[in-house]
Amino acid sequence: MSTAETVRRTKTMTGAQAIVECMKIEQVRDVFCVPGESYLPLLDALHDEASIRLISARHESGAAFMAEGYAKSKLKPGVVMATRGVGAANLSIGVHTAYQDSTPMVVFLGQVHSKFRGREGFQEVDLDRYFGHIAKWAVEVKDAERMPELVQRAFRIAQTGRPGPVVVSLPEDVLPSEAAMTFGPATVKPKPAPSEEEKARVEELLSRAERPLVIAGGGVKSAQAEDALVTFAEDFHLPVIAAFRRHDVFPHNHPLYAGHLGLGTNSKILETVEEADLIIALGTRLSEVTTQDYKIIPADKQLIHIDISVDTIGKVYSPDVGITADAREALKKFSEMEFRPRWKGWADTRHKEYERISSLNVTHNDAVNKHMMAVLDKLLPDDALLTNDAGNFAGWLHAYYKFTKKHTYVGPTSGAMGYGMPAALGAKLAMPDKPVVSLSGDGGFMMTVQELETAVRCQIPVICIVFNNRMYGTIRMHQEMHYPEKVIGTDLGNVSFADLASSVGAAGYTVESTEAFSQTLEDVIQAERPVVIEVLTDKEQISVSSTITQIRNRVQ
Repeated sequence: MSTAETVRRTKTMTGAQAIVECMKIEQVRDVFCVPGESYLPLLDALHDEASIRLISARHESGAAFMAEGYAKSKLKPGVVMATRGVGAANLSIGVHTAYQDSTPMVVFLGQVHSKFRGREGFQEVDLDRYFGHIAKWAVEVKDAERMPELVQRAFRIAQTGRPGPVVVSLPEDVLPSEAAMTFGPATVKPKPAPSEEEKARVEELLSRAERPLVIAGGGVKSAQAEDALVTFAEDFHLPVIAAFRRHDVFPHNHPLYAGHLGLGTNSKILETVEEADLIIALGTRLSEVTTQDYKIIPADKQLIHIDISVDTIGKVYSPDVGITADAREALKKFSEMEFRPRWKGWADTRHKEYERISSLNVTHNDAVNKHMMAVLDKLLPDDALLTNDAGNFAGWLHAYYKFTKKHTYVGPTSGAMGYGMPAALGAKLAMPDKPVVSLSGDGGFMMTVQELETAVRCQIPVICIVFNNRMYGTIRMHQEMHYPEKVIGTDLGNVSFADLASSVGAAGYTVESTEAFSQTLEDVIQAERPVVIEVLTDKEQISVSSTITQIRNRVQ
């Protein structure tokens, strides 16, 4: 490095200004927060930086979900800030979501003055220990001079290997302290590829297989390998199933798509996995939900597991071939293989089964939720991005809506309630040219409903669909399954979400029929302000497959 370059990279500034400089090096354009006095110098430094937009939320959980949804859509780290122990605790659900969803996130948390640490100072929490088991890394910066080193390391850890959240604790006395700061270059993500030997082992197993199947997860999206996966599947006529809440990893209208492994998965999709004699797990950690409680890959089924993280391979199942590699690089390498697939008929049959069970040819006997999916599928453009909250209502989205383009879905594999709407705000800021629609139940929507005001204030035009059955439906379903007719704690009161939306400046609508929903969606699809469409639904139709009465009858 020349002397001139050294001069450019070493600057005297405050710890807070150094953080902003690190953000600029990583090309951060949006930062989410709830402001706090413990990190005022950082807020002041952001005030002086025109290239970075600050989005101030109403609650730290909303800010964290916005950052997480933003990161999933932008494929860059989401950045979120909060104050000391109380703000950090509120924000922690977003950190956990980012951890389980493998989402790159950098979290900056104000901390009490260094002289007060260990005295149970005002709002003091040992933040690096608090977040240690739900973050990839957690660190407290105790010396202003080390700010660039540790913050740049945070951005690097968040993005490389299996992506995830990193938490940086900032004692309030370190932020205004000046020091000579030395900065390194922006993070360049490694992209390891399989070796020739590993490729040969994959080719050997595939050439002997009768019914191979790809289970594709978030690692495909992180590596931007969706197109490579389509090519790979077509070259070898391989059926592809999406891992839990990774719907847009493979186009649903493709003749090799075979379904989604999620909650309440249709038995015909599970049948595809059961019949397969070789599983290629690509960029998936093979989570509890994807594997249906870790049951769908028995010992007699061969497994090829490819993931960017060496720690992921073998964590759940011991693979016959385990490869640490970037998903796109792996698929490029596998394209060199030469053998003739013997399973074309089986692959075609599994796609036809998926088409049959996911048909949107609705009748008057179908639940209103299924009718809504048919309307969304018809009216939304192919590139519309959908987010969803946690809840039974999402079962209809997972079962029937057709995702045909990449970067069109954002959902919480962690199952966090309150996620859908704030994640949609983050996704819309990341992809402003896309229509963005969130789907929520009434229970989850109320948990972060205050972020509607954030959407109005920051002019983020999203469409929020709220399925209102006046109860915590998923928990009610489990109550009926285990303790039929003993309902407790799951009934909710009447809320007019249309009126609530109007009260903060959003547009609000209430619909009860398919026709009204269709007309309303058509009217607002190009709206330039936030919209809430409340869909009144029947408590009885509690899930895709069952009514409350049917569940009770089965138990009896």
